[in-house]
Amino acid sequence: MALTYSKTIPEGAPAPDFSLPGVDGKTYSLASFNDQKALVVMFMCNHCPYVIAVQDRINALAREFAPRGVALVGINPNDSVRYPDDSFEAMKKRAAEEGFAFPYLRDETQEVARAYDAVCTPDPYVFENVGGKFLLRYHGRIDDSWKDESAVKHRELAEALEKILAGQKIEAQTHPSMGCSIKWKA
Repeated sequence: MALTYSKTIPEGAPAPDFSLPGVDGKTYSLASFNDQKALVVMFMCNHCPYVIAVQDRINALAREFAPRGVALVGINPNDSVRYPDDSFEAMKKRAAEEGFAFPYLRDETQEVARAYDAVCTPDPYVFENVGGKFLLRYHGRIDDSWKDESAVKHRELAEALEKILAGQKIEAQTHPSMGCSIKWKA
């Protein structure tokens, strides 16, 4: 497991579209979230210790902001041949065990992860819905203590969502997300 930091992409970049199967049997695309004020696209997986450490926080964020018009979607792009813990069946099991309050999607071809320039798990992208277009407003870490939730002082992802919902510009310095590298297919 190699520690990797997310890349910086320009604020205002449009969200690449996708069409991916969810563990709930539905297929999701950007259009699935057109009625939302914001969308969090979270690249994640089952086996990464960084994701495991924050998966309860990811789920809590989804529950906290859903009533306010924010959707969160988890996307697993990892090579499931070399990493069977990230297979679609294992994803279904994890989502059920953890009671994920968000769609958990499989990016089998890894095309979506490449389109987003995702490099690690977790790797969250926050998009604001501006007239039907999802524009990037935040790409960075979830909070300032991935390892120990009780040590969290700044919930950067939640703070970014609050700013979007209040119609304010996100001025804070963005710290890159860190986690395991995406397991690309050979």
